Amino acid sequence: MTLAEAAPETFPAVIENAGAESRFVLVCEHASHRIPEAWGDLGLSRQQRLAHVAWDPGALGLSRGLARRLGAVLVHAPVSRLVYDCNRAPDQPGAMAEQSEMHEIPGNRGLCTKERAARTAAVYTPFHADLRAEIVRRIALGLAPVLVTVHSFTPIWHGVPREVEFGIIHDRDASLARAVLAESRGTGLVCGLNEPYSAADDVTHTLRLQALPYGLANVMLEIRNDLIATPEAEEAMADRLAPVLERALASLSTPAMAG
Repeated sequence: MTLAEAAPETFPAVIENAGAESRFVLVCEHASHRIPEAWGDLGLSRQQRLAHVAWDPGALGLSRGLARRLGAVLVHAPVSRLVYDCNRAPDQPGAMAEQSEMHEIPGNRGLCTKERAARTAAVYTPFHADLRAEIVRRIALGLAPVLVTVHSFTPIWHGVPREVEFGIIHDRDASLARAVLAESRGTGLVCGLNEPYSAADDVTHTLRLQALPYGLANVMLEIRNDLIATPEAEEAMADRLAPVLERALASLSTPAMAG
């Protein structure tokens, strides 16, 4: 019996520091490489299941470091993006990718519509319902949430080294992203706006779904994963980036002085 034929187990979002009063809501959609038993190993080796193809190494540790420094709530997904990528809409091929980077994903090949619907119901729907509930609760409390999604990317892509170290990505609302870029001067990081990805690559789904409908300030952060490869490096990066986010938000909240 497949998961599509059984009553599916669901995998709700993990919410940490729910009582936080900071405006920041941190989100880590690719926090986990866990593949629940219902999906076996998706036909992948152990090495593949621990590699970037299955999750964003360092992103959860960095997110937790930022949450501590900012006094922020953190919402993260408990399942590998290879089962379902919570930063992709259900109609996007990348939601249950048959190939990711240079890796074939045998367990995702030729999925029937029932299986796709079952995975969506098990992973995507509860994750985004829980995230939305947290955002709406904070709106009701008058906290004016600011959505920040945290990701990591590989130093080399299809054999080409990436010089950018800190990517700052926006969808239709570029205000917070541009403020983060401006405040990143002095961090020692090679920064890029809409690098190494942009909204044109369909990487801003969570921002579109959860922030834009409410008019919330939002930004997607991408950190090169060799810079957050250890717990110590994650903490050091959190030390660098937490003040950047605080200053960026403050700059949006401060009216520009008349010339």
